[in-house]
Amino acid sequence: MKIRAGFRLGYECVQPTPMLLVLNIHPSRRIDLLTEQVLNFSPPIEAWNYTDGFGNACSRIVAPPGLLEITTEFEIYDSGLPDPVPEGAMEHPIQDLPDDVLVFLLGSRYCDTEKLSDFAWAQFGGTEPGWPRVKAIVDFVHDHIAFDYQNADLLRTAHGGYTDKTGVCRDFAHLAITLCRCMNIPARYCTGYLGDIGVPRDPAPMDFSAWFEVYLSGHWHTLDARHNRPRIGRILMATGRDATDVALSTNFGPTILKTFEVVTEEVPHGEAELAHG
Repeated sequence: MKIRAGFRLGYECVQPTPMLLVLNIHPSRRIDLLTEQVLNFSPPIEAWNYTDGFGNACSRIVAPPGLLEITTEFEIYDSGLPDPVPEGAMEHPIQDLPDDVLVFLLGSRYCDTEKLSDFAWAQFGGTEPGWPRVKAIVDFVHDHIAFDYQNADLLRTAHGGYTDKTGVCRDFAHLAITLCRCMNIPARYCTGYLGDIGVPRDPAPMDFSAWFEVYLSGHWHTLDARHNRPRIGRILMATGRDATDVALSTNFGPTILKTFEVVTEEVPHGEAELAHG
């Protein structure tokens, strides 16, 4: 299938403001692009591209005073298949994990493992290691947190999500990641596009989505504690320890987000054929 995706973001600054942007799709998905995916700036400004320590495609800019609009639109190929379910996947002893995976066992800004370790072992210590244990964690988080856009809180940690029992997709991801790490299962945060493909349309405005990955049987596997079902059409933008590492923008000065529009939708079959002539 073909998916059309993109966004329009508007930032208002009172002074020249350096910014770090994580707004490109992940390098692992660039092979699937059917059109170019580039960031457009209005007014035109200079941008420097770089790859961060987690392998994400990032940009550096200095936003001018006033309103800066950043846009992109692209089409990408997708298999149209739901997320694979890693049934039978096994945990690794910590001593056998690759060096670059170890960081995803540690606590981080939003994944406060030290506050949830005792609970995690009491709750999940008796489950079968590997996929059954991860599935038990995902089921618990899905049932424990009630999704509510009105209760979004950029300062809420995993322990806060556990205590508040409400939040948005990032809160589901942070709590699930933290509980996995408490159980010695590497887990990392993911952000990207996820449209209403193969599911009833959500009447709420489109947004970027957060999910997570766990490392089992030598591979990273996609999981989503908010939806708790395999979904179609994920487009990965970035991975990291938690939301800090994959923030859409990190602003080094006063900034107001004035415009936020996201699009991700399946290209109708007839339209896709017409485009090929």
